[in-house]
Amino acid sequence: MKIDFQYSTDFYGMNAKELSDTCMHLLCTAGEGSFVFNERCYHITKNDLVVIPMPARVSNLAAHEDMRVEWFAADYKFLQNLLPSNNYSIGGSISLNHDPVISLTDEQAAILLADFHRLRDRMDDSHLLFYRELMGSLCLTMMYDIFEPHAQRDATDTHTDRTAYIVKQLMQLLSTGISRTEREVTYYAERLNVSPKYLSDTVKRVTGHSVSSYIHRHTVPILKNYLGDERLSLTQIAELLDFSSLSHFSRYCSRHLGRSPSDYRQSLQPKRE
Repeated sequence: MKIDFQYSTDFYGMNAKELSDTCMHLLCTAGEGSFVFNERCYHITKNDLVVIPMPARVSNLAAHEDMRVEWFAADYKFLQNLLPSNNYSIGGSISLNHDPVISLTDEQAAILLADFHRLRDRMDDSHLLFYRELMGSLCLTMMYDIFEPHAQRDATDTHTDRTAYIVKQLMQLLSTGISRTEREVTYYAERLNVSPKYLSDTVKRVTGHSVSSYIHRHTVPILKNYLGDERLSLTQIAELLDFSSLSHFSRYCSRHLGRSPSDYRQSLQPKRE
């Protein structure tokens, strides 16, 4: 069963199979515990925040009797689509794949718990017309409240190895908007003077995600922006994005927006009473 949003206080439920396509945000509020992620054991105590995409990769959960946690999980793709493609979030996701634990101050922990509780309290309002927009706004607030302590932690990060350099260079290339017309892995491998296999293997190992997923993540906001411009026809947008045909463009929209370009454009129109 696909999970869109879930809140819990069960530490041992954080890696449940049904959460495999979510991003987990877990805050330890008391006691201590541990888990294994990417073949490394992590120990957490009060005010430690754990952020893990696809938490099914977590194993060997262990908690002291006095351990208390609260966590909120949301569909990973839903969260990805909320954030600007050139945002700190991309570099942040790379960093979190290396070390998913962020130590918070009492004040930061209290702010994040308030975010969790707002999300928990609105989860059952799915009958609302703008439910996903509402939840998206609350999720975005939570993520930005996480960015601050995460950025503080990574300010002292001194990764200088070649793999981290390659990933950083790829992200800089993508941030220029080049994916508007260049969406093949081979193009980026050539620009970085590495083989497509090396680039794919490196990005997957460092970030946990494919090169293509990052390319599409940068392309989708451009696509949405064009579709929101009523002055542009669908044929013009397909040409701007360098698709070989309108049918190819339509398939891309269906795959990455969940609907055809005309349906997506229609969804942007104000609903009539």
